[in-house]
Amino acid sequence: MDRRSFLTKAAVGGTLGGAAATLAAPALAQSMPKVTWRLTSSFPKSLDTIYGAAEVLSQMLSEATDGNFQIQVFAAGEIVGGLQAADAAAAGTVEACHTVAYYYWGKDPTWALAADVPFALNARGMNAWQYHGGGIDLYNEFMAEQGLFALPGGNTGAQMGGWFRKEINTVADMKGLKMRVGGFAGKVMERLGVVPQQIAGGDIYPALEKGTIDGTEWVGPYDDEKLGFYKVAPYYYYPGWWEGGPTVHFMFNKAAYEGLPKVYQSLLHTAARATDADMLQKYDWKNPKALKSLIANGAQLRPFSQEILSACFDAANEVYAEMEASNPMFKKIWGSIKDFRAEHYLWAQVADYNYDTFMMIQQRAGKL
Repeated sequence: MDRRSFLTKAAVGGTLGGAAATLAAPALAQSMPKVTWRLTSSFPKSLDTIYGAAEVLSQMLSEATDGNFQIQVFAAGEIVGGLQAADAAAAGTVEACHTVAYYYWGKDPTWALAADVPFALNARGMNAWQYHGGGIDLYNEFMAEQGLFALPGGNTGAQMGGWFRKEINTVADMKGLKMRVGGFAGKVMERLGVVPQQIAGGDIYPALEKGTIDGTEWVGPYDDEKLGFYKVAPYYYYPGWWEGGPTVHFMFNKAAYEGLPKVYQSLLHTAARATDADMLQKYDWKNPKALKSLIANGAQLRPFSQEILSACFDAANEVYAEMEASNPMFKKIWGSIKDFRAEHYLWAQVADYNYDTFMMIQQRAGKL
């Protein structure tokens, strides 16, 4: 090729390349329009782990889109109360919420299944079912009927059994007990004589302090210490059998979600999944120090007796049988969880259980 021919072709190529670049910029801009959403949380700002997850999502989306996709986060009570978050998102008052789905079990117990229910899965099992066992798609069949689209947005890990003003040693001690307990775990406890109360996070301490309730569960050491329950109810029980691996959800107004560009929908899925993992990692990091701090400040650690756990397990199975008989969607989703639960705990007892048990023995012996 002679020099003149090369330069001519190079010039043409350069011109076309410049034109392509000129065309690409508007196309990219069209796929990333300015979108501003509002998100209402079910949690107070003081809980940096669980409330903070919505801010993590917001920051990720903003950074990934050069600030074009913004989600403004509002704490419980700033737009609606914490227990009305999903209703606000479904109605379009806001485009999104960050909440725990079992808060709305009273509408239909199916709401609770993808969050957590008594004696279901631990955090790892829940994530496996959600992401690889079809749980997200199954749950969104139900969510579509509510005008919502939901994605996992955090997990606390197995929770504590709660704070009580008196010791709970036997099933008989549960009779007449007024307890703040989320989800429909309260329906199970009712069978053992407990009087369940559903109270938003920010309202629990005054109710416990005044004696309006006798006990409360919340999350675990890190959040519980912030809320100060140990000051008015010293007996700290474990495990929280009603929340072995509770998922917190981002719920989006279905029409708003479907109206997003595909690239934003994809980013929303990616950011929610990252936020989901981030929350569990934070709790695993923060809870050990918080537990030691609580004990140093007078919290008295107690295990639920095997009598209590067995009675609650049997009561839970009675409740599930009744719900499966009357609610086809509940039966479909709970059946999927149950099938995987049997497989999950078969595997969990082989490697992790034995390794963790050995290491715990070393910890107790002061060798770690």
